[in-house]
Amino acid sequence: MKSLNYIKPIFNFYLIGLVLLSLSRFILVLVFSTRVFDTESFALLFPIGIRFDIIILSYIASLPVILILLIPFRFLKFIQGFLRYYFVICITILLFMELATPNFMLQYDTRPNRLFVEYLVYPKEVFNMIMKSLGLQVIVVFIVLIAACRYLVIKSKSWFKLYDVKISKQLLLFPVFGFLLFWGIRSSLTSVRPINASNAVFSSNQLTNSLALNSLYTVSFAVYSLKHEEDMTKMYGTLNSDVALKNVKKYMTAEESDFTDKEIPLLHKQKSITPRENPYNLVMFLQESLGAEYVGHLGGLPLTPYFDELAKEGMTFTNIYSTGTRSVRGIEAIVSGFPPTASRSIVKLSNSQNGFFTIADALKRNNYETSFVYGGMANFDNMASFFNGNGFDDIVDETDFDESKNTFKGVWGYSDEDLVVKANRLYKSYGDKPFFSLMFSTSNHDPFEFPDGRIKLYEQSKNTVNNAIKYADYAIGKFFEMAKKEKYYENTIFIIVADHNTRTFGNHIVPINKFHIPAVILGPNIKPSIYSKLCSQIDLAPTLFDMMGLDIETPMPGRDLLQLPETTPGRSIMQFHSINAFRNGDDVVILQPKGKTIQYELKNDTTFIEKPVNKQLEEDALSHIVLASKMYNERSYTLEKK
Repeated sequence: MKSLNYIKPIFNFYLIGLVLLSLSRFILVLVFSTRVFDTESFALLFPIGIRFDIIILSYIASLPVILILLIPFRFLKFIQGFLRYYFVICITILLFMELATPNFMLQYDTRPNRLFVEYLVYPKEVFNMIMKSLGLQVIVVFIVLIAACRYLVIKSKSWFKLYDVKISKQLLLFPVFGFLLFWGIRSSLTSVRPINASNAVFSSNQLTNSLALNSLYTVSFAVYSLKHEEDMTKMYGTLNSDVALKNVKKYMTAEESDFTDKEIPLLHKQKSITPRENPYNLVMFLQESLGAEYVGHLGGLPLTPYFDELAKEGMTFTNIYSTGTRSVRGIEAIVSGFPPTASRSIVKLSNSQNGFFTIADALKRNNYETSFVYGGMANFDNMASFFNGNGFDDIVDETDFDESKNTFKGVWGYSDEDLVVKANRLYKSYGDKPFFSLMFSTSNHDPFEFPDGRIKLYEQSKNTVNNAIKYADYAIGKFFEMAKKEKYYENTIFIIVADHNTRTFGNHIVPINKFHIPAVILGPNIKPSIYSKLCSQIDLAPTLFDMMGLDIETPMPGRDLLQLPETTPGRSIMQFHSINAFRNGDDVVILQPKGKTIQYELKNDTTFIEKPVNKQLEEDALSHIVLASKMYNERSYTLEKK
């Protein structure tokens, strides 16, 4: 066997990698044991895991294999140091990703993915958040990495030592090891396509499925998938665009005669059932991370007494669902009415930075003043760029606040209390001018910072999600206490709605119960009522235009819920990482990237009964993705007629 010493570095790398990743997977199974052990055939995650570990290790080993097996030793010895440190660095990266995994999974219920990369764009905010909430753990991880790296450097002299070998043996064995490397990367010789993340889906439990992968693979796969952002058909399948358009239209409240421009597929006239010569103002108060489970009037925890009282004054939505799990998804749906896709939100994509439809753009064309008011930095998640290019005249963020003893500034910006005071002053300044404003809260965000003495804490210690939600509710109450004293209040429609839930997790492939959010609309002539039919965030903007008494043209596929026939089932669309859920009534179809479609009947949000896939419902789900992709690529989700 001494003649095979020259492949010892490769063998040792695979051995170390497999041991490290398998040990991490085993520990993660123990950490999440309660949920993992409830999954039927959960033990399959271990053999599946080894398969995906070999894939990522084979990608990493490609360069060393080519160099070691093709370059004569008399030349190879000059790059021995490079190969040695190449292995050390790659193993350290593998270790870092696994050490970062538990906390990411606690927050997002899956292994690190595209979000892990996107957050790196905002190092200041993310670093401060991590140090305040996970400071000790970060220090421990850093110490472990330093110690492991030092140990690897010492051992690498023997583990990754290169041995002399005749070139004839190299050339003889290269086809063998080259084939094994190729097989390791593809993980299949019978499939036309290489194995991908969808092949790890062996259960309906998203968390358990993700444990079968490894974190460097999931992040790498997410980055690789970014190239398909502009063409979702490569992820979910193809469909004729005319068919997609027809299918999307049938879910809208617009009649065929309402559509006005073939170049803008969904542009249509929407008429209010109570038109006004001077339509009302509109204020949207977007609540950070407020799931229905935390809202008293929706049967959640008793954390929202002010919100609960306001719900008695207006139209309360008891069955509305967010389109995603990130703030930019909520903004995308509520401000633009755009359906979710597996790409990044349009708030962050290049083709949508100007000329893209928003409520602000539509109302600005109707002589409204438009604004975005935020306690943090508006450039976070590219919000400022998107808003500035799409109809928002006034962007107010933390740079416009006065830091004093009367204000409170945390990691994510000024408190919700400071936000509502600032917003109220702005709205008073408009006088008799019509205005639209989006107000976005920040306090209910890890590390959950807010000023002392405002609320009776729900629990100890202070900086918890439940206490932060109770403070956010306090700020809601303070805003309406101020607004009701102002002249603009009598001429304004208000909506309080969440962008998404705090944590989206569960034992199903899409945890639908975690997409359930609150929404309440208040204003002139809006009588106390409950809207209990299933609906989506994308349905809010069309409904609000109707309530404002505004006749308008829009390209939004959402429904005007005031004009939706009673017999028409409710509909919601939910994006969970790269999985798309399309729900119509009690039936939901799940589209997986490069994977099979699954359909369930929902007895409730947590009881799923699998059933045969309804091909028309599957096509309807795909239609919304295909049409959204087409409108984005062709820049036809707009009011700019060609």
